[in-house]
Amino acid sequence: MTIISLMKQVPLPSEMRMGEDGLMDRTKAKSIINVDCQYGLEAGLQIKSEYPEAKLIVCSMGPPSFTESLEKALAMGYDEAYLLSDRRLGGSDTYATGLALSHLLKHLGFGKGQDEDFIIVAGRQTSDGDTAHVPSQVAEFMDIPQGTFIETADFVDGRIHAKRIIEGGYQILDLPIPCAMSFTPTGIPPRRPKLSDAIRARNTEIKIFDIDDVKLSTDYIGIGVPGEGGSPTIVSKVATIKSERAPAKIAEGHDEEELVENFIEQMKAGKNQLEVKEKKAKKAKKSNDDLQRIDFRNGASGILTWAEVVKGKISRPSLELLTPARELADSLEEGTTVTTLLIGKDVQPLAKELIAHGADEVIVVEDDRLEEYRILPFSEIFSQVIEERNPEIALFAATTAGRELAPRIGVKRGSGVTADCTQLLIGEHKHRNKATKEQVIYAPILESRRPTYGESKLATIIGFVCPQISTARAGTFEVPQKDETREGKITPFTPQLDEEEFASTILKTVIGEGGMQALFEADIIVAGGRGTSSDGMQMVKDLAQALQAQGVKAEWAASRVMVDEGVAEYARQIGQTGKTVRPKVYVAIGISGAVQHIAGIKESETIVAINHNPKESIFNNADFGVVADYEDILPLLIEKVKAGFTFGLEVNR
Repeated sequence: MTIISLMKQVPLPSEMRMGEDGLMDRTKAKSIINVDCQYGLEAGLQIKSEYPEAKLIVCSMGPPSFTESLEKALAMGYDEAYLLSDRRLGGSDTYATGLALSHLLKHLGFGKGQDEDFIIVAGRQTSDGDTAHVPSQVAEFMDIPQGTFIETADFVDGRIHAKRIIEGGYQILDLPIPCAMSFTPTGIPPRRPKLSDAIRARNTEIKIFDIDDVKLSTDYIGIGVPGEGGSPTIVSKVATIKSERAPAKIAEGHDEEELVENFIEQMKAGKNQLEVKEKKAKKAKKSNDDLQRIDFRNGASGILTWAEVVKGKISRPSLELLTPARELADSLEEGTTVTTLLIGKDVQPLAKELIAHGADEVIVVEDDRLEEYRILPFSEIFSQVIEERNPEIALFAATTAGRELAPRIGVKRGSGVTADCTQLLIGEHKHRNKATKEQVIYAPILESRRPTYGESKLATIIGFVCPQISTARAGTFEVPQKDETREGKITPFTPQLDEEEFASTILKTVIGEGGMQALFEADIIVAGGRGTSSDGMQMVKDLAQALQAQGVKAEWAASRVMVDEGVAEYARQIGQTGKTVRPKVYVAIGISGAVQHIAGIKESETIVAINHNPKESIFNNADFGVVADYEDILPLLIEKVKAGFTFGLEVNR
């Protein structure tokens, strides 16, 4: 058996820069092995410890400088290393990346009809993209089962038993070989290489291939060009994200008691107000009426969404999707409809709820085998529905399921996917042919906007293949108001599924009660970061419980690092790769204020920061701040809450 680790070298977060073309400029940035990929490398080594005869190889795609990280992987214990490096791959989206990596693996002799005794391991996602798409895309291109968001994996009787992290809990998957798995940074920490292994690595040849070697054409790689090929999605424009929050009021005092008293007085007085400068009048844009307009949809029409069912209920992020879906449909031609696909066991009664929230039609697939979400049959059902209905847009919530389902469907349909969108609009794209200088307008087109480069930029991504697929960050959009009188169509659908679609099974599912829904409905969220690790976030939880005892709808949450370290479950993670929340008050304790975290809290009405380091960026994004050790401040603050302080919220007792 061969264990294949897919690895990426990424710029240090502090050195991420964007070029004028909207793509990452890597020329001057110091790089490291992507953190999640380090855990993927370790997972491969752990599997080998259970199957000593296995060969370990590591593969990557990027410039020649990536050999540095490949050498480190060899030093960890890998036997062989391969790099796919070609300038023509520059600007490739995740679809093109998955395609290129699968060509490399097939060139090495792996895949259907070749060596099928292999396991692919990878990191959950990369820090420079945070899409989590590539492992799913590689799995579909290789036509093998997959498991994503895997924490640990064991080799059992010729199959893989993997623990998969999901919202509010976990699953134990039973996967066949071959398969692909992506690992979270919550499993076994990556080992440090021994000196002898480092010496061996320096003497091991790293083989480099270009796209001609692996028989990959330029049709679907590189920067996409409308009507000419390349990646199916491109960055059409980039805008700078500006803060809309006034400078924070910082508590003053000679000791902890004075700091808490002053903080409470400041909250009563109200936060600072941002001075709004008068905007300069924009110059009138030149009319595009004389330019040729191209409708690239080729008859595709309508919006398709997925209703994810968890414990017999439609998940809130799936209901949120109906808000942008309805707005997009209303922005397109008259008669454009919103259709939602509902898959499961005994789920038809849920169809009326989807119609009441905005769906025009609900396609229902009833199958006893699909009581729980399973990537292979669900992606195949979606592909068949898309083949029959030909929608122009398909939307998914960026949950653990949506993050793996959307890219796998995209590969089946030849479409790229835009991840973690915070805005979805209908627009147009002006394209100039470099050779002829002729300009044309592609319209209507889906503009999928997502924060990127540390949330400092808002990138607009567009695609020229239908359906145009995007995932929406959970908590970004409001759930549409429910109208019980609304009428719609409920249509049964019977897919054609082979036994191969059920090659992987779910052995166990454990889902807790708290976290997911409660965070979206909370008026106050108390969140802990790395700075609260000394007591395992206990005082963070105590503050939330004290507020609950006062009748406040309060919940506790965590930053990504606390989830990665296993202190909190993924369902409680706030930020770019977690949830977007908008409570009345967000209390950030021991949180540095990384831009990825700010992305998930910036819609909060009021943000309170408690941190011992006055230079942390969280204070630049807060309304009120207390500079002190949380261990000294929180006991006093909890006592104040027990005495009636509720962070300015009125409570009906």
